[in-house]
Amino acid sequence: MSESQSGLARTARILRFLLKYRGAGVFTGLDLDSVSDGEAPAISGKPEEFVDDLEALGPTFIKFGQALSTRPDLVPPAYLAALERTQDDIAPVSAGQIRAVIESELGVRPSHLFETFDDTPLGSASLAQVHRATLRDGRAVAVKVQRPNISDVIHNDLDALAAIASRADIATKVGRRVHFADWVHEFRKALLAEMDYVCEAENLCRFRTHFREYPEIVVPAPLWDFSSRRVLTMELVSGHKVTEVGGLFRTEHDIRHLAEALLRGYLDQVLVHGDIHADPHPGNLLVMDDGRLALFDLGMVVHVPPRQRDRLFRLLFAAVEGRGEDAAREAIGMSTRLEDFEEERYLREVGQLVARYAAHQGQSTSESRLLFDIVRISTACGLRSPSELSLLGKTLAHLETVCRALDPRMDMKRVVDRHLDSVMGDRLRRSLSPHRVASEIMELQALAREAPRKLSDMLSLLADNRLQIRVTGLEESRLMENLQKIANRITTGLIIAALIVAAAMMMRIETKAQLFGYPALALVMFLIAAALGIGVVVSALLRDRKARPREESGPR
Repeated sequence: MSESQSGLARTARILRFLLKYRGAGVFTGLDLDSVSDGEAPAISGKPEEFVDDLEALGPTFIKFGQALSTRPDLVPPAYLAALERTQDDIAPVSAGQIRAVIESELGVRPSHLFETFDDTPLGSASLAQVHRATLRDGRAVAVKVQRPNISDVIHNDLDALAAIASRADIATKVGRRVHFADWVHEFRKALLAEMDYVCEAENLCRFRTHFREYPEIVVPAPLWDFSSRRVLTMELVSGHKVTEVGGLFRTEHDIRHLAEALLRGYLDQVLVHGDIHADPHPGNLLVMDDGRLALFDLGMVVHVPPRQRDRLFRLLFAAVEGRGEDAAREAIGMSTRLEDFEEERYLREVGQLVARYAAHQGQSTSESRLLFDIVRISTACGLRSPSELSLLGKTLAHLETVCRALDPRMDMKRVVDRHLDSVMGDRLRRSLSPHRVASEIMELQALAREAPRKLSDMLSLLADNRLQIRVTGLEESRLMENLQKIANRITTGLIIAALIVAAAMMMRIETKAQLFGYPALALVMFLIAAALGIGVVVSALLRDRKARPREESGPR
């Protein structure tokens, strides 16, 4: 089978999968009433079968499922719960293939690089597998090696998904609302970044620096001389999974404080440093023998721009204080308003949601559910939420699981509330620092110095009747293009009408030139008019389309 035929067959298989679950409510979002009542709507279909079919499509779709688990606006709760259990543990490839990848990437045989290299992997996932090794100086390391030829498979699947998403955005109502193509584009960037182990090594270094304020948390250091785009060598950390810590270990080590340190550290990562590690599930965290918490597998990290980071902070801060309308305003500011956006309904629903959240105390509250419900309400009311909001919700959901395992009695709402107060205090202190104040004063000084001259110039132009307002780009705009189309069609219509009238008048004139018993010139003019008329109708049917719904981004 040729490459093109193989690609078409793969695309057809993906389409069959998507269409199979289209009727079950997947990829359609939820109605607002079910969200407001706090109950999941009844969904037909089998979520576990959905996940099984997703995994059968291969590594791209295992990651696709993990990404879908961050989109409560697209996927019903029953399917979200199933997607959280997406298995990323598959049969390993042979040790010979792994050694070949290491030699190809690092240019040296593993036997020359490492004193020992364990052919049995510590773990095997859809994109890579990890092996234990020992350096020549005796240090134990973990070597993460990308599966051979996985890159070509990923790129082909991503191209197929992008093509399907683009067509869905044009042909479906839900596509026009949520923009599947944009989401697939973000998924492509995240997945390709996860496959670049240089990026993951940089993430390890950056997180090590940021977590220095939290000595309870350990991030293994990468070894740059033994790493490349497809091979990552890092310090080996060992211990117990946070969900498998035994009672004896708990009596010897007080690990309850690890939960608060982890939560506070992750809030700093997002709100201060702008990094969302979207995959802090229990499998990526180990309680070490000395009582510290080790964090690894930092391939899935998304950077949040400063302004979006500020809005996330203000949204969370308003939510924990019970200011629902302020939280809704921040969500609107960081989202895109669709043409049918119902602002009053949105403010009311989010206000009620935040009020319920603020009224509950202790373990009955869930910050992740709050964010997920805000995303669902946004979609139902015609507001497209940014991916960062869903990613933060997923991160908090994983952290809730880890924190409950470390300290079952921990009050996450109280910890989040106190830490947000601390972050706010730090921001105020930085805003009043001498350097920041001096910078603001210099800007005010420049404004005060330039304002009188600019005002004088404007008044002079106004007095001389020379004040002009120039609008550029109109000649290249879509408006001018559409006006030209209208003018062309009107002109064509006039020509068609003139030809028909002229042909009808000439039909009465007797001439020697006959065609099918009619005056030849009159018949030719009539046929030209008919051809032009058919051309205009066909053009209108094929090329004319409804204007895209007007979308408006929030203030920046």
